[in-house]
Amino acid sequence: MNHTLSIFRRELYGYFASPVAYVFIAIFLGLAGFATFSLGSFYEGGQADLRAFFAFHPWLYLFLVPSISMRLWAEERKQGTIELLMTLPISMPQAVMGKFLASWVFAGVCLLLTFPIWITVNYLGEPDNAVICGGYLGSFLMAGSYLAIGSCISATTKNQVIAFVVSVVVCLLFMLSGLPPVLDFFTGWAPDFLIDAVASFSFITHFESLTKGVIDVRNIVFFGSLIAFWLFANAIVIDIRKAE
Repeated sequence: MNHTLSIFRRELYGYFASPVAYVFIAIFLGLAGFATFSLGSFYEGGQADLRAFFAFHPWLYLFLVPSISMRLWAEERKQGTIELLMTLPISMPQAVMGKFLASWVFAGVCLLLTFPIWITVNYLGEPDNAVICGGYLGSFLMAGSYLAIGSCISATTKNQVIAFVVSVVVCLLFMLSGLPPVLDFFTGWAPDFLIDAVASFSFITHFESLTKGVIDVRNIVFFGSLIAFWLFANAIVIDIRKAE
């Protein structure tokens, strides 16, 4: 655990040691505010809730989170520092977990900095704060899933741009899998269990359930197992390609 924490502190410090982190935070907060108040018509809706705020998180994360994850391993491989990292007295799972946790905490800090909108909605009305907490929990878990996927993709290449593009495509597939246009493609020829399986992989379906205040264990297990699977795959890819 101490080794994991060492990697975690090293990576987290690396985020805030450069201006890139602050630029990312500013962009995330700016886009979240624009989407909520302009695209989501927060004031015009006249409802004391944050549905307009959370509705755009899957799409914001689709492009912003891969920009965090693309450097996790691609940069290490490009600069050749991955060999130095592996010479340290740490195991592969510890390195993968430390890097992932640092990026997840950084994403969590960005999410926490949106607290003024929570204060605003409480000032304007009497929202169900339990539902809002469920929305924040779902958003945090979804960000972790995006990061786990991006981290694994980053381990497969030395090019950060390729890692970014492929991560966006893979995350987009998970997002769209539960939407009617995708399910309609399978309707009529695919068995029901296959259609249900495709729908069950949708980020949006599980996320929307949490934003409604329904803290279903199945949704938490979905995001948790997805993170675990991609981190496991991440460790395997690094172990295979660390010598390249």
